[in-house]
Amino acid sequence: MARNPSSGKFTLGVIGTGAMGRGVAQIMATGGINVLMFDAREGAAEDGRAFAERMILRAAEKGSISEEEAKDAVGRLRVVDEMGAFADCDVVVEAVLEDLDIKRQVFRQLEDIVSNDCILATNTSSLSVTAIATRLKKPDRLAGFHFFNPVPLMKVVEVVSGVETAASVADGLAAVAERVGHTPVRAQDTPGFLVNHAGRGLNTEGVRIHSEGIAEFADIDDVLREGGPGFRMGPFELMDTTGLDVSHPVMESIYEQFYHEPRFRPGPLTRQRSAAGLFGRKTGRGFYRYEDGKKVPPPAVESPDTLPDAVWISRSDMAGRAALIEALADVVAIDDAERPSSRSLCLFAPVGRDTTSCAVAEKIEPERAFAVDTLFGLEGRRTLMSTPVSDTDLRDQVHAALAAGGHAVTTIHDSPGFVNQRVVAVVVNIACDIAQQRIATPDDIDKSVRLGLGYPKGPLAMGDALGATTVLRILNELQAFYGDPRYRPSPWLKRRAMLGVSLLTPEN
Repeated sequence: MARNPSSGKFTLGVIGTGAMGRGVAQIMATGGINVLMFDAREGAAEDGRAFAERMILRAAEKGSISEEEAKDAVGRLRVVDEMGAFADCDVVVEAVLEDLDIKRQVFRQLEDIVSNDCILATNTSSLSVTAIATRLKKPDRLAGFHFFNPVPLMKVVEVVSGVETAASVADGLAAVAERVGHTPVRAQDTPGFLVNHAGRGLNTEGVRIHSEGIAEFADIDDVLREGGPGFRMGPFELMDTTGLDVSHPVMESIYEQFYHEPRFRPGPLTRQRSAAGLFGRKTGRGFYRYEDGKKVPPPAVESPDTLPDAVWISRSDMAGRAALIEALADVVAIDDAERPSSRSLCLFAPVGRDTTSCAVAEKIEPERAFAVDTLFGLEGRRTLMSTPVSDTDLRDQVHAALAAGGHAVTTIHDSPGFVNQRVVAVVVNIACDIAQQRIATPDDIDKSVRLGLGYPKGPLAMGDALGATTVLRILNELQAFYGDPRYRPSPWLKRRAMLGVSLLTPEN
């Protein structure tokens, strides 16, 4: 690297000054780095510079930085009218269209302009860093430097090493990121890199659950957000926010690039809705309706008020039984016999299984058999699940008991693993396989997902909170029920479950 990024003379070039390029320019200038901005479109670079200036001055108005710091930062932004001006740059970041041929052409031109020790970086989100670098004389000088939109607010950046990227290049970009207050996470070149790769499970499993008729869009979002895992948004809210015109192609692209790996298999639901133009918030209709850019919530459903005479709770899962007794003891009579009386409704708290299999295994009439997800606790939204032949009036009585005291309750159709168990297990399993393939360290996997996707915990820490053996049990039950290799457990998960160690435990 030509100079240390802490040097006041350090200069970084930005090619492409759209939303990402101008964001990169803004944080670099604010972080004390001199920035040269170029765009082949007439007037685009000046528009990008003016936008970055406004954002920097607005930060000063809000007190995030001082007026003097803002003035100095604005002074570090300079528009250039040709790439030849990048000759003395220490790093050049490309943020042009997501087109492989265009990016290759840009870097071939750059290589003949910049010095031999200038680092070349691409902000690509979906293309192979290795493929972009192949036409360079020195492919080892190029790496991915993938920021997230909006760049100033999303404080994580993926530093992606292609097959030939030199370690010093990745180190240099990580140092630049740290200089400007962003957290670098390292990844090897792979489809989706880290964040888009690790985030596949939430969307694809949510789509799978809806496609099986288990629950409606809002129900799935509600239980994932309020029912224990604490996701900031459920899959359908998230796809409406990013836009299905963006989300669906990414799902298909990652599935294709991983040679139809079942873990990433999308469903026809998103293709159909994308074809209909139901992109989400931007079009006013998606999985939800929007008015003035705000989601119109589905009509509220009133809780039933007729309580059951008594409930009998299976002893097949003693932890779940204890949780249900604590939640319901003051609401309804508990039938504590080994076998339920004829007047008792029957509750199960399965891990990885559905209500039907529980009822059949214990020879309980399926018409009065119901299941409650206790794995994430019962403080938040509660999930009630029935068999295909459960009596709806009896189901409403169990709903009333679970809702007593003001608890929100979502009723769903039968599914191994409910909603929360199966989505979290899939998310954790994908993260485990990222670690197993040495794409990134366990710490960087969790860090990237927390910062890039806003998950309450990284996926590996999420798995630790449930216990690796519990996650493994859910996946084994799902795979046994469906016979689908999408649920096959990662070796990383299986070994750490057997050893009784954290999923964040790296290889020695």
